[in-house]
Amino acid sequence: MSKCYIKYGTIVSPLGIGVEDHFNALNLNRSGIKKHFEVGINGGNISLGRIEFLEGNRYVSLLNLACNDLLMKIGLDLLSSEETLVIVSSTKGDIDTLPGDTFFTTREILREKFRIKHKPIIISNACISGVSAINMGKDYLNHSNFKHVVVLGIDLISDFVLFGFQSLFAISADSCKPFDRARNGITLGEACAIVILSKDRDLEFSVELCGGASSNDANHISGPSRTGEGLYRAIENTLIRSNISATEIDFISAHGTGTIYNDEMESIAFQRLNIHNKPMNSFKSYFGHTLGAAGVIEVIMCMISMEKNRLFKSLGFESQGTSIPLNIVEMNAGKELGVVLKTASGFGGGNSALIMKVI
Repeated sequence: MSKCYIKYGTIVSPLGIGVEDHFNALNLNRSGIKKHFEVGINGGNISLGRIEFLEGNRYVSLLNLACNDLLMKIGLDLLSSEETLVIVSSTKGDIDTLPGDTFFTTREILREKFRIKHKPIIISNACISGVSAINMGKDYLNHSNFKHVVVLGIDLISDFVLFGFQSLFAISADSCKPFDRARNGITLGEACAIVILSKDRDLEFSVELCGGASSNDANHISGPSRTGEGLYRAIENTLIRSNISATEIDFISAHGTGTIYNDEMESIAFQRLNIHNKPMNSFKSYFGHTLGAAGVIEVIMCMISMEKNRLFKSLGFESQGTSIPLNIVEMNAGKELGVVLKTASGFGGGNSALIMKVI
């Protein structure tokens, strides 16, 4: 099978537009999460990673901003090629169009902006959508005539999503604290993030996507397995498919939502694989949990870490809060990063993982 390379596309999040804005924010440990007033079911005060510069239909505005920035960076040739496929990762799409097709506007904008030659593939598998979409992109490159796959992750904060998480008592009023003793729920965010997978390696910075895998723990519609079995299997199969041993991992970008059960489950799975002492963080205190965009935006954050050989602080973490102590990054630090593991877990028992390495 041919090698698969990932290179930067772009990001639009509360931290700004483009990879450079996000690197600067990480370097300064600056969060885009702010307190919002009179929101949610009871009109409370809740911290959210909301993008303030969106206008009109916020989904259309977000998607257009990301598409325009990508076009400015790479031009139209690759995007409009017969050899390029687009995969969209989103949990809800343009939810304002309900009860109609919530992905109609997505397809129309991609046709208009990128002049795509093939129908985009839509991946909507809760919070593992982004990592799963990237893994699927690698499969398409290995088993089709496509030379490039554009993976676009996008989701917005909506009342539908916010009310839903509130009904599960899973929303933190303050910014989330992944893996911390005082954690008490997630912080919702919104973003559009794009990466480009290719059989070809060019002169720009890129990493090799070594392999990935998914699993389902079949435990509960919203609660993760208490033994971490699903995540354990996803990571184990990812290591096998990547032909990489656990000892070679230099850094883990965990899912790290800040909920009691998710963070605990992750710690157990990491211990079972004997990787709980690896440096790890959660990026979700920088821009919130961006749902279908989370896996894509966090892969870009990992790529920034790999390009700069730099670990970034896991915001919100102050003291160990899981039964298995983890090696959470508590301050920015230089470190050579050759191999990085990215994980994701989500509603319905889904788990997904991938491994990248510097080339």
